[in-house]
Amino acid sequence: MKKMMMTAALALSALPALAADVGVSISIGQPGFYGHIDIGDYYPRPRLIYPQPVVIVSGPHLPPPVYMHVPPGHAKNWRKYCGRYEACGRPVYFVQDSWYNDVYVPRYRERHAYREVRHDHHDGHRHYDRHDRDDHRR
Repeated sequence: MKKMMMTAALALSALPALAADVGVSISIGQPGFYGHIDIGDYYPRPRLIYPQPVVIVSGPHLPPPVYMHVPPGHAKNWRKYCGRYEACGRPVYFVQDSWYNDVYVPRYRERHAYREVRHDHHDGHRHYDRHDRDDHRR
């Protein structure tokens, strides 16, 4: 009985390691990416969710605002989610999902010679890697 319990315990302890092998990597410039995006001078003025920046922790000297693409629930409850994006202490403009997908993503890909390489894993899951034209320098 002890041997069977030890075998079961060892089998269960291996499950997280197997689950960690499965996943999808999403980077900036892909639909489904959430986080800080750099607008710069290259992109047209973004369509925003709220006209004013959202600030969770204010102070006498705030850093410049950043643009974020986040899921709708995160923008609505920013106080709860700002820590995930390391943006609680700065003004944040939330860009609309349609603007990110229809304007930002195509221009980002064009500007960064973006291409995706798809890998099919043995378990049927797909993994996407981002390759830039400068990959050979890394």
